[in-house]
Amino acid sequence: MIYLDNAATTPLLPEVVEAMTDVLVNNFGNPSSTHRFGRQASQIVRQARETVAQALHVPPGTITFTSGGSESNSTALIGYALANRQKGKHIITTAIEHPSVLNALNYLKSRYGFDVTFVRPQHDGSFPAHLIKNLLREDTLLVSMMMANNETGQLLPIREVGQLLENHQAAFHVDAVQAIGKIPVYPEDLKIDFLSASGHKFHGPKGVGFLYHRPKLQFDSIIHGGEQEEKRRAGTENLHSLIGMAKALQLATENMNNNYLHVEKLKSLLLQDLSDVDCYTHEFGPSMPHVVNLGFPGRNHDLLLTKLDLSGVAISTGSACTAGTVEPSHVLEAVYGSQSPQLKENIRVSFSELTTEDEVHAFVKLLKERAL
Repeated sequence: MIYLDNAATTPLLPEVVEAMTDVLVNNFGNPSSTHRFGRQASQIVRQARETVAQALHVPPGTITFTSGGSESNSTALIGYALANRQKGKHIITTAIEHPSVLNALNYLKSRYGFDVTFVRPQHDGSFPAHLIKNLLREDTLLVSMMMANNETGQLLPIREVGQLLENHQAAFHVDAVQAIGKIPVYPEDLKIDFLSASGHKFHGPKGVGFLYHRPKLQFDSIIHGGEQEEKRRAGTENLHSLIGMAKALQLATENMNNNYLHVEKLKSLLLQDLSDVDCYTHEFGPSMPHVVNLGFPGRNHDLLLTKLDLSGVAISTGSACTAGTVEPSHVLEAVYGSQSPQLKENIRVSFSELTTEDEVHAFVKLLKERAL
């Protein structure tokens, strides 16, 4: 089996499995308990928080653990909007965001009457910062933008927008799920107020993530109950997953440069192997090499995906969170329009540092022989 769907999820690293297993076997205490078992468990939570904070160059107190990117996005967007609506009800986001952002904002729009502006890219797919600047209003409460697109790898102008908002009341939320662990991400340097991440995108476990929030920001809790996470997120902590995510992020940070260079080479090899095939890339300016969105003129992507799956290759046609639907990619639709044939002839190939050069060559060979 050739796995090329790392933008959907990544396999656990052996070191991560080892760290998680050690906690599962030896630390079953509740971190909220005051006895020795609870204190040991609480120390694991602190250790995980400090490791994550160190990777982002932020204080540990700015990290809240969640169940993943979707919860982090909802907490930042819904929690902040509801707690601060007296400042205004205008929110700006992009039309190419992950469904967990789009649906959270549509919820605020339909249930609470927020005015949400969904900004489309330019005709060439690029997304310069002035698209946000032109729509800012005095009552703009929040701007939400992903760092790297999950379907195309496109890098959005986070630094420029952060600078743009430095003297504006709007809080800046960044969905960094596809970027964390792959490129340096330092929220304070980028002037980010909220940042979302998910462990399973950088070889950690599923069902765990975190939200960075600038100190003193006021936002409502989404999950109510106990006083865990400084009363910001109730629920008994998922110890083994927290330590697994922290270990995975530590390893990703330590090996980031070499990992990036490896993935960059994989993308180059892929495009080189495809040089004699009638295809094109959906690439809209600066992008991460981890995601390559390919188009094959006149070829239905669902059929391509099925043929490759039967040949032992795992890829996708877009976001795993919209898999199983018959709707075309909303990301490509935002660029090309709803009637473009390009919406039905694309596939997404996504790499990690565990992907090998041989797997890339084998994938292209199978694509040519069995799918095209």
